[in-house]
Amino acid sequence: MNKLACLFTRNRFRSDLDEEMAFHRAQAERDLVARGMTPEAAHRGAAVQFGNAVRVRERSHEVVGFRVETVFQDLRFAVRQLRNNPGFAITAVLILALGMGVSVAIFGFVDAALLQPLPYAAPDRLMAVDEKSTNWDRSNLSRDDYDDWKRMNRTFSSLEVYNGTGFLLHAPSGTEPVPGRRVSAGFFDMLGIRMMLGRGFLPGEDRPGGAKIVVLTYGTWLKRFGARRDVVGQSVNLSSEDYTIVGVLPRDFAFAPGRDSEFYVPLLDKTGCEKRRSCHNLDGLGRLRDGVTMQQALADLSGIAAQLERQYPDSNKGQGASVIPLAELIVGYVRPVLLTLLAGAGLLLLIACVNVASLMLVRSESRRREMAVRGTLGATPARMMRQFVTEGMALAAMASIGGLLAASWFMHLLKELVPKSVVVHLPFIDDVRLNPHTWVAAAIIALGATLLMGATPTLRLSFQKLRDGLSEGGRTAAGRFWHRIGANFVVVELVIAVVLLVGAGLLGKSLYRLLHVETGFDVSHLATVQVIAPDKTYTKPEQLVALYREIERRAWALPGVQGVGITSDLPLQCNCDTDWIRFVGKPFHGEHNEVLQRYNTSGYLPMLKARLVRGRLMREDEDASKPRVIVINEAMARKYYPGEDPIGQKIGDDALDPKSIREIVGILADVREGALDKEIWPAEYEAIHQDPTPYIAVAVRTAQDEKSTLPVLVDMLHKVDPNLGVYGEATMQQQMDSTQTALIHSFSTWLVGGFAAMALVLSVVGLYGVIAYSVSQRTREIGVRMALGAQRATVYQMVMRQAGWLTLIGVGVGLACAIGACRLMRNVLFGVAAWDAQTLAAVAGVLGVASLLASFLPARRAASVNPCDALRAE
Repeated sequence: MNKLACLFTRNRFRSDLDEEMAFHRAQAERDLVARGMTPEAAHRGAAVQFGNAVRVRERSHEVVGFRVETVFQDLRFAVRQLRNNPGFAITAVLILALGMGVSVAIFGFVDAALLQPLPYAAPDRLMAVDEKSTNWDRSNLSRDDYDDWKRMNRTFSSLEVYNGTGFLLHAPSGTEPVPGRRVSAGFFDMLGIRMMLGRGFLPGEDRPGGAKIVVLTYGTWLKRFGARRDVVGQSVNLSSEDYTIVGVLPRDFAFAPGRDSEFYVPLLDKTGCEKRRSCHNLDGLGRLRDGVTMQQALADLSGIAAQLERQYPDSNKGQGASVIPLAELIVGYVRPVLLTLLAGAGLLLLIACVNVASLMLVRSESRRREMAVRGTLGATPARMMRQFVTEGMALAAMASIGGLLAASWFMHLLKELVPKSVVVHLPFIDDVRLNPHTWVAAAIIALGATLLMGATPTLRLSFQKLRDGLSEGGRTAAGRFWHRIGANFVVVELVIAVVLLVGAGLLGKSLYRLLHVETGFDVSHLATVQVIAPDKTYTKPEQLVALYREIERRAWALPGVQGVGITSDLPLQCNCDTDWIRFVGKPFHGEHNEVLQRYNTSGYLPMLKARLVRGRLMREDEDASKPRVIVINEAMARKYYPGEDPIGQKIGDDALDPKSIREIVGILADVREGALDKEIWPAEYEAIHQDPTPYIAVAVRTAQDEKSTLPVLVDMLHKVDPNLGVYGEATMQQQMDSTQTALIHSFSTWLVGGFAAMALVLSVVGLYGVIAYSVSQRTREIGVRMALGAQRATVYQMVMRQAGWLTLIGVGVGLACAIGACRLMRNVLFGVAAWDAQTLAAVAGVLGVASLLASFLPARRAASVNPCDALRAE
């Protein structure tokens, strides 16, 4: 039926067309007769003027002929062509799908992190609000400063605070340490969070003396309370205090700053530290009033800070304000990494496109004779171009489907590869999926692929003469054309490969130097574990000291132990937990002298194998009954005691309270307390027996495998006191490798390295294809040369010279581009410059050797050509 309808439509169109043509010829004939020509002459003149009737009919058919039937014809022919050349089709689809999949997957991460708004109400109005000082661009708020800022500011509709804390969860199964947060009462309302069950905190419920209430996260509700809907109103014991559950957060709630939390409680009573205005331990979060800008808010808070500085010169001298978008706080540190990965994925997509364009050109060259025959039989260039576009669309469609599948798989794989310790700081990870934004990105790439696959052979067809395809010289002309275009494509591929290889090399070298940075202690054979002592059990300092000594005694009895130490903060964690000091006998003008503060047992520094430069370390008997002593690091000696001996000098707090006075008894070689890529800060090491704390870390050095010591160490601590909160067991090497800095560097290094490896393979394959095709086009020439006496070595040199020039140009231009590109990624490098000579030389060497190896096979094939066979084939 459809065929009859098409036939009827086609016949009617031909009848109408013939009638129209006859009308126009008759009209032209009448015009000529009117001008005085005879009827016979007018008839001939009208025919000449109108042109070839058959040709006009064909062109008319072409104008209106792009209908469903012709589309299906082109598609069927395209599928038949691809089925007859499966190697070409599969290679082109796989290469383009790979480039598309990687690019869309990385764009998914960029979209979730940098483009999508934060999952809070009006997130663009949310600001991270903190203080700043001469040492810190951003520092925590003090409780008293926060109270004054909240009362005095005129630019925030809401100003709230939060800080991370830990609890000991007492349950029938035992005592378990759990992470939590203390927040001000308006915290959830400001974010626009509605509870899944119950309610949030009401105004005033965060004031000292308030009721002990708690809000659960969704995961905690599922894991610890069996998803019971009657959980609201029940109590939970946290650190020996009963808290009433008032609400459960929704499933999709996440708050990235700080560590992950299970329980949210109001601020309530001030902690021991918070009773001092100089104690900075809170993070601020503010919502701008309508019409207020970030700059206006900063000016407002800066004015308040200046007023507080005049009012409290001892604690607030040099204290300013910091206001930045909350989104910048959450994802600002990963922006350079994500943009670097996106650039790398884009370069890989570009090299894939260049490779596919090369394949399309090779295929169009192999079909020159076919196109020439079709043109001779009457096919117009437009008709043949349409066929090429249809084939390109078919390939692009298959590549797009494969690319989307690859993108989905890559997204899932990358999400699994991101370590859990990093995921808690990146709430956007869960939102990485194929969404409208990634679909648009995929559609744009698919459109570009369609244009590439359709335009490449079409442009070639538009520049060639069809009769050349039937002539003997067409082969030579095609060879010259491919030599020019293919060579340019190879140079582009080599340039991109060099840029990616140099980037991967610099990131790899940066990671190596990061993980081998001087730490100031021996990282090997150290097992560590975090411990929280229950406040209700260890109420007196003497009880904590007795706990420390019992832990050390039992740890020494473990098999293979060579050293035991207890500290308030393990190294390589953060430049945090600081102390404001003042120097006895030196002038003081209210400046903030801020140093890291670490409390240790006497065996801790020897256990680390830290080097004592001068003086002595703490002694075991130095407890609260003895004069207070400290050991300082070289950084502190250089900064505060230049040109003098600090041993014997005394320091105290900013008020020189007699109870705070401590004597310096030793100088320690710098130990890296903060992150691997941060500078070493001045630090003081105090005897923990003189100022005990319930939050400690136990570290042992063992002659055995430290991983096997961890479970034994944890079991020993539970035997000391079953109510101890024990968590975070890890070797020191694991601690070092799992720092946020090391993980981000490692993640970006492996990904860019993968991109570079794929680019290297594609560029080498592209070079091989160009040289091999060039050799096939010059078979007759090579046969003639060898028939005239050319040696095999000469043929080798001829082919290898061509490859050598392409490689030299590609590598040379690529190195120049790489230096410029890598300067843009200097924020993600550590200890290495963008123009690192070793990396540049290594990349040039690797790519040069790989390129020459790729061109060796075509050269060998050329040198083995039989002159008689070559001439006979021609």
